[in-house]
Amino acid sequence: MASASLISIGVVVAREHIGHPWQAYRWRPVSVFLDAPQISSWRELRKDGKNILYHAATLNLELHRKETTAYQVNLANGEPSVYVVLREDPDAARDWPVDVHLVTVSPFEAQSHGDVGFDSVEGVAMPDRLVEVVREFIKMHHREETFYKRKRQPHTQAEEYKFGQEPIISLRERSGSPYETPATNGKDREVPDDGRRDR
Repeated sequence: MASASLISIGVVVAREHIGHPWQAYRWRPVSVFLDAPQISSWRELRKDGKNILYHAATLNLELHRKETTAYQVNLANGEPSVYVVLREDPDAARDWPVDVHLVTVSPFEAQSHGDVGFDSVEGVAMPDRLVEVVREFIKMHHREETFYKRKRQPHTQAEEYKFGQEPIISLRERSGSPYETPATNGKDREVPDDGRRDR
């Protein structure tokens, strides 16, 4: 299996009557299927009262070897999903105001589209055959990342210059002057003997 794989996926979108004062219908993906034929326009599959199911698009689902961790997360959640991104096109002169923009099995990629203003993202059940394809792809390409623990570096940053002056310790080291301990209240200060002490 190649490092990237394309799988043809058919997307079924429902137009559901909701009777809202400002919106008569809502559009949402309800399922996907494999071995889907290519279509140039939406095809009606079933009509149920005021609701209609359409084969809305046939897209390529792309699997990438660097995304295997995301695919593992998807399969591990107990209900593997295919995430369908519908993009609104309010200016479209047709019977359906949305396009099927993307299909993915990466929950991380799906989440990135959730913040786009004209996009809506919903997960639908992943077909069993596709679950097996994704699982095999993970086995073929997944590599665990090696964890390297960073070592703490000792703090050696010199004292910053403040008010445009060089730190006194740096100045003494540069000038070669020894560090002198200041006298304490004059008690430890030696007084030179000039011969006048006993006078």
